Parts: sequence; structure tokens; C-alpha cells
Amino acid sequence: MSIQLQMLGTGSAFARRYFNNNALLYDDEFTLLIDCGVTAPMALHQLNVSFDDIDAVLITHIHADHVGGLEELAFTMKFKYKRKMILYIADTLIDTLWEHTLRGGLYQDGEIMTLEDIFIIRPLSPGQAQFISNQITLEMIPTEHIPGKKSYSLYVNEHIFYSADMTFSSSLLAELVHNRACNVILHDCQLTGPGEVHTTLQELLTLPEDIQRIIYLMHYGDNKDEFVGATGLMTFLEQHLIYDYP
Repeated sequence: MSIQLQMLGTGSAFARRYFNNNALLYDDEFTLLIDCGVTAPMALHQLNVSFDDIDAVLITHIHADHVGGLEELAFTMKFKYKRKMILYIADTLIDTLWEHTLRGGLYQDGEIMTLEDIFIIRPLSPGQAQFISNQITLEMIPTEHIPGKKSYSLYVNEHIFYSADMTFSSSLLAELVHNRACNVILHDCQLTGPGEVHTTLQELLTLPEDIQRIIYLMHYGDNKDEFVGATGLMTFLEQHLIYDYP
């Protein structure tokens, strides 16, 4: 059983050379969009992928570079493709996504009045692994990002950790690697400055070598090329490339 990951973008919220840090996760019969930021529609267009080619979308947290493309996705699915897309989302984020992000743009009296009018909602309970296809299981793991704002990283198929935007947690990474068989870590990385709401490269460089070797860096800034060769044993993910994971 193998799956594939294709990053639509690997950029931070303020990157201009790279699209927002969103991804497509594939198996043989199912395609999941992980986050749908402002630049996701353009990134999909460049890859010749339409919203109708996607089976479901999953949201890790509510920031524009992760949800800013959902309005376009929803309208396109409803009025062009005449179907609702499945939305995987932590049960704690459902009301916030509608009331504080999507309602203002999507609401149409008598037509679109709730999130359920535009998506098939599949709530995920954090800490519980769930099959979303025959070959993909997902567990949402609460991770710290903005104080007071819920954010959830992903544990895929019991061996791939996909970080949402998160502050550094060496204890979580060690737990996953040493006790939960994690052998791939796809981690957001702020290349410079203090890590107030993101994990920094300097923090990741403090990790032991066995963990660094399995880390692939994403959600980086436009100055990424300046750091090639300066990331220890860690490797940069590249947008639009397809990565295979047995």
C-alpha cells in the first residue's frame, strides 16, 4: 500500500516565490486536498487539476493561507460541478470556519445558509485515527500555533507526520519517532527570526540526528535558496514534485 504527496505550494503566508503551503494526498482512487489557501486555485490550475478532480478537502486551522481558497472551491463545486465536496475538519473548528471565515462571502438567503449547504461535513475528533479512503488513515493531533487559536497537525497512515503551522515541540517529535513508528516528518520551518508562532530552523537543528534525517522542510520564505546546505540532515520539500510513501 502506497500513497503520494504533491505540495501545491511550500511557501509561508507571506512568500511570493512559492504558493501557500497546501498539498494533494493521493492513493489509487482518492485525492485529498490538505488545506485550501488563497493561492490554491492558481496552483491547481498550473498543475491542470480542477476542483472536480478532488474527492475531499481537509482543513488544519483557520488562517487565509490555509482556508482563503475555500469560498472559490465551494462556489465552483456548487454552481459549475453541481455537487458538494467532502470537508474533513476538527469538530472544534466547524462553527468558527463558518461564522468567522466563510459566512460573509458564501451566505445566500434560501440557498447557502449553513456550512452543510455547501459541504458534506465529516468531523474528525482529535486523537482518533480514521480511515478516509481504503489506503489513507488520518489522525488530527492538536499542536500549538497562535495562542487561543486551535490548530491540528496530521498523522498519516501511522508513520507520516504532517505539521500544521506550529511552534517547536521536540517532545512530540520524539514521541512520534521513538514510540509511534514515525519515519517521515514534513515540518513547517521559519528560516529566520524568533519562533513566536512557527518552528524555526535553528530549533529544528537542535534535534538529534536520527530525527533530523527524516525531516523534510516546508512553509518556508522566499529566501529558501540561501539556506540550501545549511539545514543539517534535513531536506527541503519542493512544490509540485510528487513524493511516494510506501
